[in-house]
Amino acid sequence: MPRTLFISDLHLAEERPATTERFASFLAEVVPGADALYILGDLFEYWVGDDCLADGLPGQVAALLRPVASAVPTFFMHGNRDFMVASRFSRETGVHLIADPTVIDLNRRRVLLMHGDTLCTGDHAYLAYRARVRSPAWQAEALARPIEERIALARGMREKSESAKGQKGEAIMDVTPEAVESAFVSADCRVLIHGHTHRPARHEHRANGKPCVRWVLPDWYEAGGYLESTDAGIRAVVLA
Repeated sequence: MPRTLFISDLHLAEERPATTERFASFLAEVVPGADALYILGDLFEYWVGDDCLADGLPGQVAALLRPVASAVPTFFMHGNRDFMVASRFSRETGVHLIADPTVIDLNRRRVLLMHGDTLCTGDHAYLAYRARVRSPAWQAEALARPIEERIALARGMREKSESAKGQKGEAIMDVTPEAVESAFVSADCRVLIHGHTHRPARHEHRANGKPCVRWVLPDWYEAGGYLESTDAGIRAVVLA
């Protein structure tokens, strides 16, 4: 039976080794035999450039992914934390980089995949920040700095982000119905899978008068989990 897996928002970091161990177990015990694995962003807490691959956590995760990707087609979509993952990461892990958004054929259905941050259109400050850091000029300037300086910059940006969250309403940091409906219509899909909001759930929508389903992936700060798609449908699985 075809089996496709979806994860996001692991936020792997040196200070959370238990999450990396859980990811290693997932790759060893759940992924084998699957038809594909999709990582929909924020695999890492931050990514300061592919030249960090040789050491520490990035090298450890690359070593975990390499044998998996050689056996199971594995795809990675940028998140708001690891948007600087690039071609060297792909070459050294065998993981294919995909655009956000991407439409796939999943068990004879068109399914839209997104990280999810662009659906949070009420968060104007974040969207302005996103546009700035995704620009080639900003990234070229960042990559010209020493790795240690980039790490300090990434940690500082993370702290500012966490501080800003405390001043925003819950609704602002969630998706807006209008953005979700627009995504369904633009992609001509009736199933959407995304992460980012850390609010795992199955939501029912209507777009162009048609029923649609939106699946939100869980983060891995605690138990973690994934979506599994087979001929029987899509189900959410919480890791033990």
